[in-house]
Amino acid sequence: MALALIWSPRALADIEDIAEYISRDSAIYAASTVAKIFEAVQPLIDYPRMGRVVPEAGIETIRELFIFQYRLIYEITGEEIHILAVVHGKRILKID
Repeated sequence: MALALIWSPRALADIEDIAEYISRDSAIYAASTVAKIFEAVQPLIDYPRMGRVVPEAGIETIRELFIFQYRLIYEITGEEIHILAVVHGKRILKID
């Protein structure tokens, strides 16, 4: 059963920030990185548990995918997958 993907405003803002930062050096690489992030979540529709459990959270439904040096944090809730944030792997993650 395919689940619905829902992007949080925070996750979309994170992607905008990433693109802006990368585009200082290369607009082409920035666009490629953003495209890769959006492509990477598509398999979650059919395989929502493919990402690992976020170690800082320790909750089975809060998972992450790695895309280049970024962590895409998502939560599985019923029939939906909520994309919560996209953070650099070296950034300290605070779970609220």
